[in-house]
Amino acid sequence: MPLPQKESKYTYSDYLTWPKDEMWEIIEGVPYLQAAPSWEHQRILAQIGRQFINYFQGKPCETYLAPFDVRLPIGNENDEDTETIVQPDISIICDKSKLKGTGYFGVPTLIIEILSPSTAAFDKKIKVNKYRTAGVKEVWIIDPSNKILDVFKLLDDGKYGQPETYSAEDKVVVSNFPDLIVDLSSVFESRQSKI
Repeated sequence: MPLPQKESKYTYSDYLTWPKDEMWEIIEGVPYLQAAPSWEHQRILAQIGRQFINYFQGKPCETYLAPFDVRLPIGNENDEDTETIVQPDISIICDKSKLKGTGYFGVPTLIIEILSPSTAAFDKKIKVNKYRTAGVKEVWIIDPSNKILDVFKLLDDGKYGQPETYSAEDKVVVSNFPDLIVDLSSVFESRQSKI
């Protein structure tokens, strides 16, 4: 099958026909090919993911790690017609009835993105804006280079307020789950190889 062209609009039904060994996201019908994550990205994903997975054991919500398709519908859009499909690094899902096929058709309660140099601007501007318009209550943006976490919370006016910024020494209370405290020291811990 031919690869998607940026000048065309695509939906989830198109996305399902694309090569499975490539990671694509679609924002408002426009496809974006994602680069493979670095080892540092994967280590941070494992460390923070472990804390969320452990917390949600035996609870109604669940933690899903990428690759995991999140289809963000607009209005009464059908799943196959969805024009925004993203691959957050972590998605917290509390309405399990919307788990379908390759992921989730709906709005996660919390999304975590880990920045890479090649995707930082895309994640911080385009994707965070899509999460806001979809109604994601809380978005975490992890910047491995600077060892900081920005937490965006959805306000009553449908906008994200100024982000709360945390550093590697902090423990973060998750606003939607106040008894969940994430320790960033293990997330940002530096593991250099000794040669």
